[in-house]
Amino acid sequence: MKKTAYIDNKPYAIEAGETILDFVRRHLGTEMIPTLCQADNLENYGSCRICSVDVALEENGPARVMASCHTPVTAGYYVYPSTDRIRRLRRNILEMVLSEYPPDRLTPESGMLPTEFQSVIATAGPSGVRYKRKISQYEKDRSRPYVWSDFTECIKCYRCVRACDELQTERVLWIHGRADKSRIIKDFDRSFIESTCVSCGACVQTCPTNALSDRYSVKTLAADETVRTTCTYCGVGCNLDVKVIDGTVRGIQAPLDAVTNRGHTCLKGRYAFEFYNHPDRLRSPMIRKNGTLTEVSWDEVYEYIAERFRGIKEKYGPDALAGISSARCTNEENYLMQKFFRIVIGTNNIDGCARVCHAPTAMGMQWAFGTGAATNSIDEMYRTGCMLVIGANPTDAHPVTGARMKSVTESGIPLIVIDPLKIGLARVAKHFLQIKPGTNVAVLNLFAYYLLKEGLVDKDFIASRTEGWEDFKDYLEGLDVGEQERICGVDREEVRAAALEYGSASEAMEFHGLGVTEHWQATKAITLISNIAMMTGNIGRPGTGVNPLRGQNNVQGAADMGVQPHQGAGYLDVSNPENIALYTSYYGVEHPSKPGLRIPEMFAAATAGELKALWIMGEDVLQTDPNTCHVRSSLQGLEFLVVQEIFMSETARIADVILPASSFLEKEGTFTNGERRIQKVRKVVDPLEGTRPDGRIVVEMMNHMGYPQEEYTAAGVLKEIAGIVPFFKGVKWEELGENGKQWPVLEDGTDTRIMHVGTFKRGKGRFHFWDYEDSPEIIEHSEEYPYILTTGRLLEHYNSGTMTRRTPNSEIVTEDLLFVNPDDARSKGLVSGDYARISSARGITTMKVEVTDVVKPGVIYTTFHFPEAGINFLTSGIGDEYTLTPEYKVAAVDFEKSVYGIFARAECRTDLK
Repeated sequence: MKKTAYIDNKPYAIEAGETILDFVRRHLGTEMIPTLCQADNLENYGSCRICSVDVALEENGPARVMASCHTPVTAGYYVYPSTDRIRRLRRNILEMVLSEYPPDRLTPESGMLPTEFQSVIATAGPSGVRYKRKISQYEKDRSRPYVWSDFTECIKCYRCVRACDELQTERVLWIHGRADKSRIIKDFDRSFIESTCVSCGACVQTCPTNALSDRYSVKTLAADETVRTTCTYCGVGCNLDVKVIDGTVRGIQAPLDAVTNRGHTCLKGRYAFEFYNHPDRLRSPMIRKNGTLTEVSWDEVYEYIAERFRGIKEKYGPDALAGISSARCTNEENYLMQKFFRIVIGTNNIDGCARVCHAPTAMGMQWAFGTGAATNSIDEMYRTGCMLVIGANPTDAHPVTGARMKSVTESGIPLIVIDPLKIGLARVAKHFLQIKPGTNVAVLNLFAYYLLKEGLVDKDFIASRTEGWEDFKDYLEGLDVGEQERICGVDREEVRAAALEYGSASEAMEFHGLGVTEHWQATKAITLISNIAMMTGNIGRPGTGVNPLRGQNNVQGAADMGVQPHQGAGYLDVSNPENIALYTSYYGVEHPSKPGLRIPEMFAAATAGELKALWIMGEDVLQTDPNTCHVRSSLQGLEFLVVQEIFMSETARIADVILPASSFLEKEGTFTNGERRIQKVRKVVDPLEGTRPDGRIVVEMMNHMGYPQEEYTAAGVLKEIAGIVPFFKGVKWEELGENGKQWPVLEDGTDTRIMHVGTFKRGKGRFHFWDYEDSPEIIEHSEEYPYILTTGRLLEHYNSGTMTRRTPNSEIVTEDLLFVNPDDARSKGLVSGDYARISSARGITTMKVEVTDVVKPGVIYTTFHFPEAGINFLTSGIGDEYTLTPEYKVAAVDFEKSVYGIFARAECRTDLK
């Protein structure tokens, strides 16, 4: 039987854990009790007392004044939210606040909505102010592109300080001074641009006045409509509330009820949207005629592509054509792209960046567990006893998840970081193992060795749920500890301490990123991470598991949809006759059974003259793929190249045909985030004139090729997907709701938060063991090129930067930098701001240097967001030995001080001969 309390003497049911404020709002709405210092996504503070209510223990009995925001509701409470006494109290509090608030800002600006504070004053405020007015004037700070301050309007609720602390964990904003002298400062009383602010906008969204605002005035915009959709940037899958006025996107906020981001976003999700209608957007199909890209109609471009595709297929066979799909596109679009090549063309030559970056995760976890996706949900980190982060930089690459990790760590949960870089999380970690790039297998073997040696294995779990343990145990017992220590470059006692921390926790949760998967031994490293989870029983329970941090917004979904040459939709092996029969029956067309080409193999086949045509959707391979010189030569060897893009990318410039696509704000579908959560992407605005959504383009091409595919709708394609992808069986567009569902989704619509509960997908989990091997890149080139270049991402930009460079983000970070250790800088005669000439066996480029201890001696690091830097002129064609995922994280290089500086450009070795 539910317990009850009373509001104005009427009984209402109580829910466990709710405050009086929650209780009243749930039953009577948000207008009943005003608040100022309270925000739903912050810890309750109880400083302003505006939310006070009268509470009695019997009907109309003696009452006490209580702050409703942080007082738990108790059965039998009689709550009176608006007695005369409470109304007088609120008016008095507001009078004191108003005595320090500028009277000319009590009403909304013309055409704008009232701020939260203005609304409270209008409904609960006094008719006048009896207290002496003392209004402090502060200079407006608009030094940063996005987040602005005017603390003349500050009412000292301190929500901004708490948001910076609790949500972003940056601690940029502080309370300085006491009593009426107290005020908000940034760092050590600096401007925003001088501070360590990361422009997440959490402080702006929570501020009840315009003391903190942004360039879009988003919180007071009187929007025609607000559309909820899913962010296009990283694999966190943040939900966004997009405000639209006159058919134009005018601003974005983070919905408080979003499970993935709980009212928070990074600066890309919240602010970097202006690319969508940038003047550089492609707005017409183009065909190269007489060497020049010429605008044509959609009908002409479709007929031209269909004619060329048919001609190449008839002359050379279906395997002479290939497609590259995109993790930036929706599940439905990726599904259709792979279906086009398999069912319409008749080849398994389909691949994408999802497989390029995380194929080792999928393969290694499939070997170990039976599925290659995250085992747990991100918010379970609040229930774990230890976090292990390997080869990932979440505060930059997955910012909302990274901020959560910092928050959990600061609450006392130990964090272990294994990475070649001293990343942001390393500075708050209890254990930081700064390994040499490429040595994950060695350090993970050492980690597992100490788990075994210290008796931190779960014998019952191993005996009942795994196989292959005895062989792995024997391997560890014979491990050369000194050799692993030498290889990875970390003291064995540091590894032992970290293993003890992980193994001693009642629940331990692992996260990894591209610093594990983009290596020569990547798949092997993933199996070793899986070993560590299994040997300690950290699978199938809340707060445990192996959890890949997916790089782009729909890496998980693109792979789920079959954008890989060896597995079709739903990860079914295309060489298995039973699967071929299933696909053939479902589509009514013979499905190809020969595994197709992976992207590196496509380039090799193009060079050899075997691959004739390539259709690339949403990928700029000339900037993002390794060994740019080889990629460029391969693409130039094709007979026919089609590029589907929103901007004139480096790859689009050399295309024979360009198809202008629509951005995520102009389409509908679903993205699947890193925790297997399938979420809606809703169309916010109409596509720019001349452009079309990717899904529509693929469907119309299918029909022009003679295959009758129904007109694109997200609901329709999702229904087709549910009919062939086993773990999407119960997915329906109309049932996804606001927060989506985590696959596998059963036929009755029930989803799955935790995988491998009770049993593994493959039956029993499988242990694997491997020796460390040097990358062929190091073996072949380290003598001539003695330094290791490793690469990563910046918070402010996204992959090749085609989108973020066309937003004010480009005012914050304007170029890629080369990070050099102080010892190496001294030996090369370099200081910060100098330019260095970096060379590898494949190419040469020049970059500005930043001297820092982020890297160890012998290692240099940079990012790849600006095409001018030409980083992939240096990287190699070496890939993971099982999946060919490129080894972006290890390139043998040398460098020296450059006399040419910014005027030098990236060049291929072949161009220099």
